[in-house]
Amino acid sequence: MKTKLILELADVKTIAAAAEAEALKNNWAVSIAIVDDGGHLLWLQRLDGAASISAHLAPAKAHTAALGRRESKVYEDIVNGGRTSFLSAPDIKGLLEGGVPVMKDGQCLGAVGVSGVKSSEDAQIARAGIAALGL
Repeated sequence: MKTKLILELADVKTIAAAAEAEALKNNWAVSIAIVDDGGHLLWLQRLDGAASISAHLAPAKAHTAALGRRESKVYEDIVNGGRTSFLSAPDIKGLLEGGVPVMKDGQCLGAVGVSGVKSSEDAQIARAGIAALGL
């Protein structure tokens, strides 16, 4: 029997607070989503001024990063590289940069997805949230 690491509520709150702080520091209006390793939503917050669609995109990016166990940008690059057939992959919706998996000892614990500013800035916010865990 193996032991499985999971994100607990305290971890989720730590990630969310650090991600929010990064966004506010830069005056970025975004939505922040945190999912478990199966892509199930654990947290969603939409900062003041964030576009409505960002509340849909952030969870999709997080879901994709968790299921794929890699940043959602990998899939964006695959499609942009010409492999458009990848768009037919089941349950993969957030094929845009901004989803970052939470990894520890080679295990995916979940992911953070952010939407609302440039994709690279979305990813920056997600990484700042994850970094707060000190993994």
